Amino acid sequence: MLSANYPTLAQTLFPHARAGLRRDAAMVLLGSWLVAALAQIVIPLQPVPITGQTLGVLLVGAALGWRRGALALVAYVLQGAAGLPFFAGGASGVTRLLGPTGGYLIGFIFAAALTGWLSERGWDRRFWGTLLAMALGNAIIYTIGIPWLAQFVGWPRALEVGLLPFLPGDVIKAALAALALPGAWVFIARRQ
Repeated sequence: MLSANYPTLAQTLFPHARAGLRRDAAMVLLGSWLVAALAQIVIPLQPVPITGQTLGVLLVGAALGWRRGALALVAYVLQGAAGLPFFAGGASGVTRLLGPTGGYLIGFIFAAALTGWLSERGWDRRFWGTLLAMALGNAIIYTIGIPWLAQFVGWPRALEVGLLPFLPGDVIKAALAALALPGAWVFIARRQ
């Protein structure tokens, strides 16, 4: 399963997208905008709010594949850093990248790449594969985000405010993705 290449949802829905730079750019931008939209769903906690961002990050990665998924998150981060209200709760600016949540934002790029790579190997076709891919994507976000946050609040506090409050929500978001992605593949198979 790790060596096979499967088409992503984007490649299946838009089969000519591989050949067109404009379509690739459109998919990357749409992916970045989806993450930005989900970032506006916020439960305000300090210093790290709970948002819909991670669901968007992992879905975009899985749907677009590792290259386009990572590029969509690079575009997301750059647009937010440039001043568009794309980060959690409409925040923006370079200071967000340099502040306590900057590691999570950088981690999004790598998480999207990983979930995209796993989807290109068929992990998004079944519930358990998708659930595991989402869990691994979340692990990447925490692996980068928590040490970054610890530089601002210390290790014990980083775990207390940057990991533990998010685990229940991450389980729910991963389960939603694990239902949505295989469900999309079933829907596509029925239409063909």
